[in-house]
Amino acid sequence: MLIAFIGGGNMAKALISGLKRSGDPGLVIRVADPSEAARAHLRSDYDVVISDDAAEAAHGADVVVLAVKPQVVSQALTDLAGEIESEQLLLSIAAGTTIMSIASQLGPRQAIIRSMPNSPALIGEGISALCAGEHCRPHHRAQAERVLRAAGKVIWVADETLMDAVTAISGSGPAYFFLLTEALAAAGVRLGLPADVATQLAEQTCAGAGAMLRHSDTGAAELRRRVTSPGGTTEAALEAFAYGNFSELVYAAAAAAERRGHELSQDPA
Repeated sequence: MLIAFIGGGNMAKALISGLKRSGDPGLVIRVADPSEAARAHLRSDYDVVISDDAAEAAHGADVVVLAVKPQVVSQALTDLAGEIESEQLLLSIAAGTTIMSIASQLGPRQAIIRSMPNSPALIGEGISALCAGEHCRPHHRAQAERVLRAAGKVIWVADETLMDAVTAISGSGPAYFFLLTEALAAAGVRLGLPADVATQLAEQTCAGAGAMLRHSDTGAAELRRRVTSPGGTTEAALEAFAYGNFSELVYAAAAAAERRGHELSQDPA
């Protein structure tokens, strides 16, 4: 399979690195990036074919991965318009860019899949939500999964209007996790722990709990019940969370992220 990345940023590098680790001898990767320094780095670190011309990189590719920042999506699509065939898959990982907006520049019959990977993809632990345009066939879906599984798990969303909700949960979600870790460490300091001790306790506790959830056959609710003894310290803490309406606060935060995502998809500039 020939994959062309338009843009060589961090997420593109994460996917390229994961694909390279697969050891597939039939895999060929091209990358187009306007920065000479970025091209040199990509060539030396990943041993890929590099170019400063998006159309040249995309020519004949099975999958063209749109991996540029939202503010330069329009220019990248202009460079590709008329240069790629409708049967070539355009896989977008550009935030806030709708299938319709891509089709408006590449043509109404273009095979397009929109995806939303998240930052843990940078260490191979991400999850990507994908939504397929109407002209995608089963082999296009398989190609998209092959690319994005290089950086973690893949899930399909049938309704593109839900992609803003995806962004609110998984795209922005890592920041919520980091905020909780910060707050837990700060609470430890207020309770009298030295700052370095509180930070280590908070970071490893959150990382360990995440690992437990990942490797467990049960969900988060059951794991929470198992570590909550009736009348114990954990129950007291959870009651304080409930009193502060923690679940509603999380919902309000996610809803704010969803609204902002919708605004940005309407006006990427």
